[in-house]
Amino acid sequence: MAVRHRVPGAQVALWSGGETVMVQTGAEGGGRPMRRDSRVPIGSVTKAATATLAMMLVADGDLELDEPVGGILGDSGLSAALTLRRLLSHTSGLPSDPADAAGSCRKEVRAAESVCEPGAAFSYSNLGYALVGLLIEEVTGMRWREAVESILLRPLEIEPVYVDSPGVAAGHARDGVRPLEQVLPPMLDPAGALALSAGDLVVFGQVHLGKPGLLDVVTASDLHRPVAGAEPFGLAAGWGLGLACFGDEEFRWLGHDGTADGTSCHLRIDQAGACVLALTANGAGGADLWHDLVEELPELGLPPTRVQVAKSCPIPVPDGDFGSYRNGSLEYTIRPDAAGGACLDVDGDVFPELTRYADGTFTVRDPATGRATPCGRFRGEPGAAAAVEIGGRLARRC
Repeated sequence: MAVRHRVPGAQVALWSGGETVMVQTGAEGGGRPMRRDSRVPIGSVTKAATATLAMMLVADGDLELDEPVGGILGDSGLSAALTLRRLLSHTSGLPSDPADAAGSCRKEVRAAESVCEPGAAFSYSNLGYALVGLLIEEVTGMRWREAVESILLRPLEIEPVYVDSPGVAAGHARDGVRPLEQVLPPMLDPAGALALSAGDLVVFGQVHLGKPGLLDVVTASDLHRPVAGAEPFGLAAGWGLGLACFGDEEFRWLGHDGTADGTSCHLRIDQAGACVLALTANGAGGADLWHDLVEELPELGLPPTRVQVAKSCPIPVPDGDFGSYRNGSLEYTIRPDAAGGACLDVDGDVFPELTRYADGTFTVRDPATGRATPCGRFRGEPGAAAAVEIGGRLARRC
């Protein structure tokens, strides 16, 4: 499967019945074979570690979920509506990314234009997790890296490695050949800086099953429970305080997905305690590899990983839905194409053949695969869309 999707190297780990089985294939880069202990940049799966650490501090009484973060940080310039609960569940209304990632996180949050009222809707935010990192630093007196190492990872016997550490597996472009440099500004460390093996991820996943006792039952329940109003269209069925919720209304599965520069990593945790599954892949085709892997393991009962194609009828894009929609510095433009249809322009990258459906969802043709791919949905009546949701990010009409 890795060869089919042009993924140079991958690891799969499964913990079940008290035992861990792990396999690896291919190369990590630089002529080195992929090993059991190869560390792959896990991208946004880092957020699951940051959220777990924050909730451990909540359990210890160092942080409060519903206290305004400005009070914790001693910063009256931060909105009183910003709370740890909203930051962890991506319902803070903050944009996806800072306008100036080299600047001050506090300054970026103060200056950010909200994509919605705090608590009103889900909108995935790396900037929000940068602010969670500041809260962790404030109450522990440690830098985020030091805190996540000493409080969470080392007690699990996980040796912390980061995207800028020597010897980390290289990410690769979709051709599976061209290596990609990892680029992550320090401000966003709490959102995406960790590099771990699939084996490390299943050890971390067991924390959410009560092993080895780092999370008490009440705290874990708060962390896992889907937050009202957090509807992560296209990403999951629901969202808790740092973990996505997958499956039917019982939300049996928890987890997180992450992409770094040319890597794709995935973690799933069975709340019934039966298993933890993780994949790390050092190629841009890793998400497709993950989809195929899940389909090859039906006995685990994992829900489908691909966003389901709309079942309603396609309709022409009304003139009133064309235009630009903004989430912070990220701009989505939906415009007519030369063939009389529509396309999506994301900061200059064009995705052709946008097809709108009567239920507001839309697909585009993936230039890399040629497939029609579920992409997002319009918010509002046809011809009067006030916003779009793409990749879990809410963007308001400019």
